[in-house]
Amino acid sequence: MAKHSKTIPQRGLRVADQIQKDLSELIAFELKDPRVGMITLTEVQLTPDYAHAKVYFTLLKDSKEEVKSTLEGLNKASGYLHNMLGKRLHIHTLPRLHFVHDTSTSRGLQMSALIDQANAVRAADFVDDAPKADTTPGIDMDADAE
Repeated sequence: MAKHSKTIPQRGLRVADQIQKDLSELIAFELKDPRVGMITLTEVQLTPDYAHAKVYFTLLKDSKEEVKSTLEGLNKASGYLHNMLGKRLHIHTLPRLHFVHDTSTSRGLQMSALIDQANAVRAADFVDDAPKADTTPGIDMDADAE
């Protein structure tokens, strides 16, 4: 009798990692849809019963039109990808694929830019507040003592 997935530690994570690996190969080499260009699969999240999988992806160009076009292409090809994934994976329940655009990288770049901007303002404030040399007229600190 087979063990239940609850007794096998980290099985869900291993299955999700394998799905991510196989899907990235299928999209890169098997999918011929011109709407789907170079994408990176960042994460696959499985439901506990393996019925559904959220597949997060990123693009090189994060324009709204490009994301919309790619998402349409991936959703249109999800049946084909599900079928091809079934030929590679041999598990009892093969999850339905749901593609989601991952905005974490673009948000990270925005946050990094804000931090750089704040650091630049802070550095400029530090330079402005630095003590200046005494330039009072009549006092010559460099005069030779006679």
